[in-house]
Amino acid sequence: MISDGQVTFNNTVLKASAGKVKRTGKGKVLVGFAGGAADGLALFSRFEGKLDEYQGNLERAVVELAKDWRTDRALRQLQAQMIVADADKSFLVSGNGDLLQPDEGLLAIGSGANYALAAARALLLHTQLSARQVAEEAMRVAAEICIYTNAHFTIEEL
Repeated sequence: MISDGQVTFNNTVLKASAGKVKRTGKGKVLVGFAGGAADGLALFSRFEGKLDEYQGNLERAVVELAKDWRTDRALRQLQAQMIVADADKSFLVSGNGDLLQPDEGLLAIGSGANYALAAARALLLHTQLSARQVAEEAMRVAAEICIYTNAHFTIEEL
């Protein structure tokens, strides 16, 4: 999982090296988030609680988080998205109650998501790059195109 480090407020860059990817679940689960920083951290904390509650069962934890996010009055106000992944599965969770599992194993969120996703798909089809190399090159493309994405990357691998 890879993220850039840029945090913006309106048209101002507030921070260039934010950590938007974290480990949880005894180091076996990666979580990446986009959107409001405080909202993302609140969701991360809530997800950790669900992961503990369901003894590390990633799928059950994200399903329950998505249900809560959709129905809980306070959670519904949070403006963020999350990607959660372990060695076998990955999910995108959003405040609309969306819970998506990708067909081809690629997920992207945030301002530069569409650029990074398109680049990653092309690289997978036309190169023999490793997963890490695909992620890095896709993010480089996004950083070159999207003004809300920079090239200060955080990478976590399982």
